[in-house]
Amino acid sequence: MSTLADLQQRFQQSILRDHSTPGLFAAEGALLAGGGMGVYLQAYRARLTAALGDNFLVLQRALGDDAFAVLAHAYIDAHPSHFRSIRWFGHRLVEFLAAAPERLPHPAVLDLARMDWAMRTAFDAADAAALTADDLAALQLEDWPQRRFTPLPSLQMIDLAWCVEPIWKALDADAATTSEEPKPLAHVLLIWRPTLDCCWRSSDTCEAAALRALTQGASFADCCTVIAESGVPEPAQTAAAFLQRWIAEGLLGKE
Repeated sequence: MSTLADLQQRFQQSILRDHSTPGLFAAEGALLAGGGMGVYLQAYRARLTAALGDNFLVLQRALGDDAFAVLAHAYIDAHPSHFRSIRWFGHRLVEFLAAAPERLPHPAVLDLARMDWAMRTAFDAADAAALTADDLAALQLEDWPQRRFTPLPSLQMIDLAWCVEPIWKALDADAATTSEEPKPLAHVLLIWRPTLDCCWRSSDTCEAAALRALTQGASFADCCTVIAESGVPEPAQTAAAFLQRWIAEGLLGKE
């Protein structure tokens, strides 16, 4: 006779593998004929597909429900959920799609998926108070070189290959919207949440490099060096201008 733990494990494996383990139920024929265990098998995939659609709303709207369901089932087979919270199901979908671009009708759709996940990640990030100009008023001139600035926990920096932001915005607002084919455009997209809503905008190469340096603990002087290496003639002035903009946008956090 099976122990309860053994029965639970076999039941779980049956659901994960999408088929019933022989000998699991006394009346297997009746249970598998559209009811009983079959209900659990269908419900598991349906719930994960719904969760994936919630995390990738614009991707689902871009593909359509049927095509998205096919994609979701393939992803479930390749990457079953291992998180206690279903919120994080789909954390490898972008990687999954990048490895098999033939699953998508257009390469730009991959960037829609990237933007979807980054938006959700920024929205769910920890709250943090934004740095203000007043916070820097007492900073002495000699302290500036070693001063470190920390971006908000919500900051996401994603590399995109296509100009998909207008399409993402339109599909996010209206599932039935139509749009022209996006143009190829390699750029960095910044996404962050200073208060309740997420903000996003594109960033040039120099600014993105400076921001990435900040996320790795760089000082103001280090950022100036990064900017100088990008070929900008006045790195200190450029760094100061970046800092002024980041503070105005609520992109940096208080220490």
